[in-house]
Amino acid sequence: MTDLVVIGSLNVDLVVTVPHLPNPGETVAGPNAERRPGGKGANQACAAARLGATVRLAGLVGDDTFGTDLLAAVAAQGVDVGHVATLNGFSTGMAFIAVEESSENMIIVASGANRQLTPAALAGRAGLRTLLHAAGALLLQLETPLPTSIAAAQVARELNVPVVLNAAPCPPEPTPELSELLRMTDALIVNESEALALAGSADPAALLELGPAVAVVTFGRRGASAADKTGRIDVPGFAVPSVDTVGAGDTFCGQFALAFASDTPLAEAVRRSCGAGALATTTPGAQSAAATPDRVAELLSL
Repeated sequence: MTDLVVIGSLNVDLVVTVPHLPNPGETVAGPNAERRPGGKGANQACAAARLGATVRLAGLVGDDTFGTDLLAAVAAQGVDVGHVATLNGFSTGMAFIAVEESSENMIIVASGANRQLTPAALAGRAGLRTLLHAAGALLLQLETPLPTSIAAAQVARELNVPVVLNAAPCPPEPTPELSELLRMTDALIVNESEALALAGSADPAALLELGPAVAVVTFGRRGASAADKTGRIDVPGFAVPSVDTVGAGDTFCGQFALAFASDTPLAEAVRRSCGAGALATTTPGAQSAAATPDRVAELLSL
């Protein structure tokens, strides 16, 4: 059984550490740039794999050296990349990331091949059905075209596979396509600003009105809140020595999707996810910083 199927983006991250994030029109100098594997789909797949899940990732890379290197890096984290195709004539997705010394970040994404991830690129509904067969959960984000996520969610529901959606990056307000996807979502994960854009409130109970059975709102180092039909829970964050918040949210999502697929009680799932996300901030990078089960267990025991 595949614990998780992740359909989403694969990017190359170009990261510069700066003394402060730039204002509009401002140039800020950093000492050097680093190239790291990234993309929300790949990050979340790698996080879940490092946390012990069996993970299948579906997506697209371009026919460039970035794509080749990215596939090797993701596979090295234990993710099955057999459903990631190389698209001729397109560049691999890229993210340009500025990280300030306080560990906050600013990101610009060039979608590249990710924008071409159509249902047809996944071999249509038959391909989706094969991909999702016997999956514990389907994990989606919004860095790839919505019609593909909708098609995948439809097949997942037909197969009784739970759908976990990290609605990021979030549009300023819900579109008809996003509203359709939200109605097919079993568990929704957003941060505070995304919750405000979707529901006008950071209360996870407000997000339930959009369709998901479970809603989770993350608040960075302050923790997270979640709601389902039984009520709301609030989970505090963990005090750790943070150096880089890039990938923390993706690690939270990978851990939560794994817990959700395993029918873990909501409060425990959110607490484990807060712990995993906190640990991801203690090491630079996204995929390489993902937590491990032993480290999460140790943090939760303190």
